[in-house]
Amino acid sequence: MSLNEIWDSAGGSPFYPFVSKDSQFSVAFTLLATTLVLAGLFGLNRSFLSVSLLGVPASLAFGFGAVFMICAVGVYV
Repeated sequence: MSLNEIWDSAGGSPFYPFVSKDSQFSVAFTLLATTLVLAGLFGLNRSFLSVSLLGVPASLAFGFGAVFMICAVGVYV
């Protein structure tokens, strides 16, 4: 299958995002608030167990929350 065939067949299936544009800000705000809570708890008890229980979810929540916030408020060039 060539790239042109893939391009032509993709026109019949539109993209539907997992989080709609109307709710991106609330999802982003919730993820970033969760990051603050988890990072604060991680700062109180920095053990190896808390890295996997608090640190990793906090970093994932921050990453996804930052991307959703950028998408929610828009990037104007």
